[in-house]
Amino acid sequence: MRFARAARHVREALGQRHRHAHVVRVARMAADVARAHELDPVRARVAGLLHDLARLHPAERLLRECAERGMPIDDFERANPIVLHARLSAELARERFGVEDEGVLSAIRKHTVADAVMGPLDAVVYLADGLEPGRDFADRAELAALALRDLDAAMRAVLASSIAYLRARGLAVAPQTLAAAEHYGIAPTPKELHPA
Repeated sequence: MRFARAARHVREALGQRHRHAHVVRVARMAADVARAHELDPVRARVAGLLHDLARLHPAERLLRECAERGMPIDDFERANPIVLHARLSAELARERFGVEDEGVLSAIRKHTVADAVMGPLDAVVYLADGLEPGRDFADRAELAALALRDLDAAMRAVLASSIAYLRARGLAVAPQTLAAAEHYGIAPTPKELHPA
């Protein structure tokens, strides 16, 4: 499916102009980052375009649709259902858009909280989602430039920044994010290693 046509179908599926603009920016940035690292920009663009298909679902619907599909839901996800939109979006990409490429589906699944195992395409989409030009925070442009040069360094920087942001606000960090941080060499706090 050509990008413009796919983008129209995604706009209809999302039903919100703001979210549609975000996914188009993520798709474009993902393609650019993929190209910079000699990865397939088409696969990155598809994952970026489809990564938020379930983002606007309310918590109850996310929990219900994941349960109906037999998807396991951990304690963090049950307490923070919004993160389920990533895994559910991968299922919707398969069901509604016919995506069978496991690498694309994995990148959609991992775009929100990351994971202990992140392939290059997973990292590309995770970074594009957090660093697309519509995001407005101090280091965004610098981190986006880093993503074009060094995927691992960008993952370390973005994970560290995300964890610091959540900690500063007293918010829980997803176990998957902590596992990704450990994989990329960012040490968790003793409390996070051994929660009470």
